[in-house]
Amino acid sequence: MSPSRGSWPLLAAAAVLGLPILCGAKEDPVQWALKPATADQVAPGGKISLELTATIEPGWHLYSPTTLPGGPIITQIKLASNPAIASYELYRPQPVRKLDPNFQIDTETYTGQAHFLFEAVIAASASGQVPVESSVRYQVCSDVKCLPPVKKTASTNITVLSGAPAQSFTVPDGYALVQAKSPEASSAGAAAPGASRPVTFTGSSQSLLPFLLTAFGFGLAALFTPCVFPMIPITVSFFLNQGNGVEGPHKQRGWAQALLFCVGIIVLFTGLGFLVTAIAGPFGVVQLGSSPWVNGFIALVFFVFGLSLLGAFELRLPSGLLTRLNSASSGGGSAGTLLMGLTFSLTSFACIGPIVGPLLIASAQAKGPKPILGMLAFATGLAAPFFLLALFPSYLKRLPRSGGWMVRVKVVLGFIVLAVMLKYLANVDQVLQTGWLSRERFLAAWIVLFALPGLYLLGVLAMEGVQRDERIGVTRALIAAIFLVFSISLVPGLFGARLGDLDAFIPEGSGGILSQTASESEAASGNYFKNQLDAALAAGRAQNKLVLVNFTGYACTNCHWMKANMFPRPEIQAALKNLVIVDLYTDGTDPKSAKNQKFEDEKFGTVSIPFYAIVTPDQRVVATFPQLTRNPREFLAFLETKPAEPVTAAMLR
Repeated sequence: MSPSRGSWPLLAAAAVLGLPILCGAKEDPVQWALKPATADQVAPGGKISLELTATIEPGWHLYSPTTLPGGPIITQIKLASNPAIASYELYRPQPVRKLDPNFQIDTETYTGQAHFLFEAVIAASASGQVPVESSVRYQVCSDVKCLPPVKKTASTNITVLSGAPAQSFTVPDGYALVQAKSPEASSAGAAAPGASRPVTFTGSSQSLLPFLLTAFGFGLAALFTPCVFPMIPITVSFFLNQGNGVEGPHKQRGWAQALLFCVGIIVLFTGLGFLVTAIAGPFGVVQLGSSPWVNGFIALVFFVFGLSLLGAFELRLPSGLLTRLNSASSGGGSAGTLLMGLTFSLTSFACIGPIVGPLLIASAQAKGPKPILGMLAFATGLAAPFFLLALFPSYLKRLPRSGGWMVRVKVVLGFIVLAVMLKYLANVDQVLQTGWLSRERFLAAWIVLFALPGLYLLGVLAMEGVQRDERIGVTRALIAAIFLVFSISLVPGLFGARLGDLDAFIPEGSGGILSQTASESEAASGNYFKNQLDAALAAGRAQNKLVLVNFTGYACTNCHWMKANMFPRPEIQAALKNLVIVDLYTDGTDPKSAKNQKFEDEKFGTVSIPFYAIVTPDQRVVATFPQLTRNPREFLAFLETKPAEPVTAAMLR
């Protein structure tokens, strides 16, 4: 018997979690062992170190107890409750951080063997041989699948003996405190970490909800294009005729046809999301964000779409394809209605494409399933009105009539698409370092392109859809004013003023992190370097300072935002003057970028940007900060992180 439609998600989940192994031998790729790290004898009230070793089979990886949020189940390790142990602290070894193909985000993992260390305080009343047991809950994955979470235990014996020699415990290089199981230990754990135990700041998490709401809004906006809006009454009338205009089962049939039509739209656009996810792959962020070929192709596509919307020519899909789909949808029944939804989506793509394109690209440059979820939200916004109007047909009469306003929507959208095209053209210019599309030229082009739709809507620019002697309505005048106000607001940027969030999409001005004003530029002399790590480390030795390594990109929007909005803040500038700063660009086509990316990957286990690290002049990591943040206190705390021991002469050699 074939599985029911509703059972497919459960079967898919079972496959991902590795449940098919129940049909054969159970996979158990991680084995655990607990033993005293040094001597197995300890005096009452003394301290003893225990080593918990995870042996991991080749091809599998175990996740760190401090894996970044939003990904797999982290490894949870603790000692079982024991009256002989008053408290303990757990230390984990340095994991490897990189993009995980299963979760499409950066994770921290171990392969081969991982040695975790307990520092346990023995109760003063303990004596004799004491069994100690540790419990572990963890998830293990390969590059293609993950197993369900597993709970295991490991045990050993220690001897509590009066007069046993005291044991000294030193945290090895690269180890970090995970947890403390007593009030005193928790306080100790809050102390500033040393250079051998770098702090990882995670930055502010960015919600998926605003992105999905934006995609849904794009879907609703697509309804008001000339290719879609005139089809609304015709399509809804078709559904109502299916129900014969009466109550009961026949009317429900009309609603069912409307639902199937909407499903056809959702299937097509969600399929596009799946396709982009598959093509982009785990490194889609880097490829789409920095490749001059990819950005050049996107700019060309947007240029063609923009000219088409402005009326230079008309884009059409092959007529043979549309004819076959239309014939198939005319066959009636559920399959016909589903195909009708697909045909409608393809037919309207000339107007919807300029909206779908930027949405797909923006989502593909993020991590995880955003292209799929974005297209699902977009398609839902596009399809929902058709279904709602089929449920409440009386509202059809309240829809505005088709007319010249649809042509105006198309022309305005054409100017916007050309402005977006410039963003991707600027990416090409910045990555290749040609310097042709500077910040000033880019802003000048944007000022013109956003002023033109305002002038067009006011009738000053004579194009299709607008007549000079035509009366201008209030709504049209307000929309024109919005475009003109936005255009004028860009003018200060031509003279070096910061533009807030917009700076993320605008080419960088000349200068580094500290060169925001003339005085700061003077203060930055000898303190700022670009693509010169060795020189920055040498300056750190000479000035007895820590070094801030800023892994950044020429075409990285989040990097631009941080430089334009976070670094110029007075409190951040003050903290930066206590550091030697080096910008390492990783997305260029030159050998320096390749070298910088290799260094980031080998040293920190990631190639994501922006990525910030504070290191000593001998490259010992003090702290890392892996992403954009809008919280200045959080970033300031990172910049002010100090090693447990001051920079010594040994570090300067």
